[in-house]
Amino acid sequence: MIGAGFAGIAMAIALRRAGRDDFTILERASALGGTWRDNTYPGVACDVPAHLYGLASHPNPDWSGLYARGDEIQRYLEGVAEREGLGDRIRLNAPMTGARWDDDDDLWLVETPSGTVAANTLVLACGRLTEPRIPDVAGLETFPGPMFHSSRWDHPTDLTGLRVAVVGSGASAVQLSPELAKIAEVTLFQRTPAWIVPRGAHPYTDADRERLASHPEELARLRAALYAEGEARFASRSGDAEASATAKAIALAHLEAQVPDPALRALLTPDYAFGCKRVLLSDDFYPAVSSGAIRLVPSALAAVEGTTLVASDGSRHEADALVLATGFATTRQPYADLVHGEGGESLAVHWFEGMTSFGSTVVSGFPNLFILDGPNAALGHSSSILMIEEQAAYTVRCLVERDRAGGVLRVDPGAEAAYTDEIADAAASTPWLTGGCRNWYVDERSGRLTLLWPGTVDAFRARLARADGSEFVHVRAARAMKGVT
Repeated sequence: MIGAGFAGIAMAIALRRAGRDDFTILERASALGGTWRDNTYPGVACDVPAHLYGLASHPNPDWSGLYARGDEIQRYLEGVAEREGLGDRIRLNAPMTGARWDDDDDLWLVETPSGTVAANTLVLACGRLTEPRIPDVAGLETFPGPMFHSSRWDHPTDLTGLRVAVVGSGASAVQLSPELAKIAEVTLFQRTPAWIVPRGAHPYTDADRERLASHPEELARLRAALYAEGEARFASRSGDAEASATAKAIALAHLEAQVPDPALRALLTPDYAFGCKRVLLSDDFYPAVSSGAIRLVPSALAAVEGTTLVASDGSRHEADALVLATGFATTRQPYADLVHGEGGESLAVHWFEGMTSFGSTVVSGFPNLFILDGPNAALGHSSSILMIEEQAAYTVRCLVERDRAGGVLRVDPGAEAAYTDEIADAAASTPWLTGGCRNWYVDERSGRLTLLWPGTVDAFRARLARADGSEFVHVRAARAMKGVT
């Protein structure tokens, strides 16, 4: 497995539960945790309820509140790895620098700085939001002060009293900007406003935590209730007229209640369909903007001239430090250039018009390869951990069948094409494609929805349950087509 975040750890647990203990996790960093190791900016937290954002096999009664802080989630993952005894299975500081399928020996050869690892199965658990996207802004390199991406926070730099410019208005920017505004003069460059709904976060008391710890059935009921709430949210995110209208009204009422100035409200009001971009949760962003603690520039950053930041509307702003809350490489996953399947073709070439797969997990031309949290496996309404666990379970089922029947798992290109068409048909009328915005769910090369699963978690579970092995070409037939006896 490549990556020791949620996906890699979930895969390890699924393998062990199935009695499969011969695995290694390669992790490029010096610690496990993935997203929650990398993102340590002020105010970082999850926007999925904590009791749903955890592994089903490791319920945690000790969350501090409805939504977990980033450091809490990191400690949770470390605790899961310790309880599962994964320490000797995780190789830290071991990045995958390349991987290729060896047709002669039916093995994956994974290159690392310390040597080659051979495996008959390769699981990419690399995450989908890992490589910071640095905007192409003229003169950005001329900025003389501290400058860093939100996911690479420069903690030794003291921003107290400085003029700090934040570029971006997505989830990270909305979380970190109010926190920064407590110590610094913040200017936020907003290319596109977000739909923001109340967060409504509340802490759990010691009594709450004690009750959940001593009554696991109550903890299970809480998780089930949160799951049902998440599934119900799908309607408003995916374009159901009534549900979307209700959610939009809630967002507009939230904006009006927290931003009295109609002119400022207009600048913060999206002009695209609810759900087209990621819906954000915040109770403190609007008040910080309304009070002037955050100075809003309703325009993208267009150029940098030393300490002067030039917006696309022509306005000029001085800054001492620059925080890039500009998102990540999404539709073009960084690992795709490193992985080469049959015939030496890379995943990047296979995906030259956007990511494709069968079951959001396996890809034709890449035998015995499984991708977690990859093509069409993200969610806009609930916990991505639920999807990862379903993919891990599917992976184990495939491996069991492979061992029973013998041979190699080769995905039928027709099955991959049919699944891609399924996704396209399901997504065709959704706001992600028709809502009038640019989002990180859609590949600009093909216009296809390639990141999100256009359905509920229940629907994904049912879809994988229908996979009966016919998505794979029998090994002997595949070799016969290659002229191999």
